Amino acid sequence: MQTLPSASAPRAGGAATVLTSRTAGGAPVVALVCLGLFMTTLDASIVNIGLPSIARAFHTPLDGTVEWIIICYLVVIGGLLLTFGRLSDIVGRSPIWLTGLLVFTAGSAVCGAAPSLPLLIAARALQGVGGAMIFSTSTALISGAVPATQRGHALGWGAVAIALGASTGPTIGGLLTAYASWRWIFYVNVPIGLLAILATLRLIPPKIGHSGERFDPWGALLLAVALASLNLGLSFGQEWGWTSARVLGILLLGVASLTAGVFVEARSTHPIIDMRLFRNRVFVSAVASLLCSMLALFAIGFLMPFYAEELRGFSTVRTGLLLTPYPIAMAIVSPVAGALSDRVGSRWLAPLALAITAVALLLLTQLDATTTMPAMAWRLALAGVGLGLFQAPNTRALMDAAPESQQGMASGVFATTRVTGQALSVAIAGAVFASFGGAAAGSALVAGGTHVTAATGAGLRAEEVTTFLRGFHAALATCAAFAAVGALLALMRGHDRR
Repeated sequence: MQTLPSASAPRAGGAATVLTSRTAGGAPVVALVCLGLFMTTLDASIVNIGLPSIARAFHTPLDGTVEWIIICYLVVIGGLLLTFGRLSDIVGRSPIWLTGLLVFTAGSAVCGAAPSLPLLIAARALQGVGGAMIFSTSTALISGAVPATQRGHALGWGAVAIALGASTGPTIGGLLTAYASWRWIFYVNVPIGLLAILATLRLIPPKIGHSGERFDPWGALLLAVALASLNLGLSFGQEWGWTSARVLGILLLGVASLTAGVFVEARSTHPIIDMRLFRNRVFVSAVASLLCSMLALFAIGFLMPFYAEELRGFSTVRTGLLLTPYPIAMAIVSPVAGALSDRVGSRWLAPLALAITAVALLLLTQLDATTTMPAMAWRLALAGVGLGLFQAPNTRALMDAAPESQQGMASGVFATTRVTGQALSVAIAGAVFASFGGAAAGSALVAGGTHVTAATGAGLRAEEVTTFLRGFHAALATCAAFAAVGALLALMRGHDRR
């Protein structure tokens, strides 16, 4: 078996050194990258709550073309992560990062000023291009900004930025929509983006490098089409119908493109993904367990609102408050876990974290129609502890397993796995929930106005509630199984490099 050089191996060639040398700046650069991560993650979650206002403004149904405001952003990001990760290895991280900030900020301004729905959708796609540039280089930038002995701690703060962006999006979006306009959902990115651009020019001014390697356009095109198609089909299969011609056609296109892409990449002298990375046991284990963690945990944010609003009759605000222990616990634990991984590695931290996650998900299957808020909160907090304990140590192991000349490639693989895992999580959890009758029962409960209160449980239709809980519990149990598989895969990596 051919082995890859470690991330600390000496680099040959002056040109390569320009691209892979450690970024100066340390903590300020980490803070800058966290700002970019917060902004782009926020934009993935902030728009949902403003969709009704946008639909009214453009006189279109909420379940029609307006959905593409969300779809195109996520699909473009998912399709381009690997491409921009590879480009950052060829020309340098900072040029791709800065271009991403410029494109994302410009796209945000156009979104806010869009006079028509088609232009708004096109501007969202432009935002997605910028977001892909930012996401694909962020992990590599953080890894290169600090010494190897502090990498896990720094990556932990990156995880905090993502958690805060995802959790505060609905609240910020609701406030901006209620007290200003839906356009400020996009305008809010402009000052943040300008600040990040100025900080980038000062801390990590872009310098175009020449690594001596060429870009593989055919591999990039095939992988982009494959990932965009698969993410699109998986994300909206439940809504459009898994057996519909539209979904089957999109998934078939994705599988065919992925097959052709793997064939092209295996024969390319300058591939978008160096397949030798997957000969490294630590790298493979880190990627596989990351996928399982996303399959297990991303569905919590998808399933809990159904439980809270359809079964319990909670308001949107109360549902948001219910979910806050999850990201807060993750944000508290992530930096600590990252610092701990700098000392002991991820061999035991990653499987322990996913084991905690599996237990938390099984405990969530105990929720019923009258569970109290504190009982829900501590279970969600335990799930957040599991994710926080997992993310930074596992990401550190993944990045350490790749040579420095391929840190952008590894960062792209990380981001792509994360996005694909999220799409799969919602698809699988939604399918299980629906197949056990949970979705239909939830709709019936809402139509009948028969929500349950912890105090009385009045007006309860027992059959519909039982069916809802059966689907809800089955979906969570499936997620727990993914977490358990992820723990086993994490154990297989052995000692990762410290």
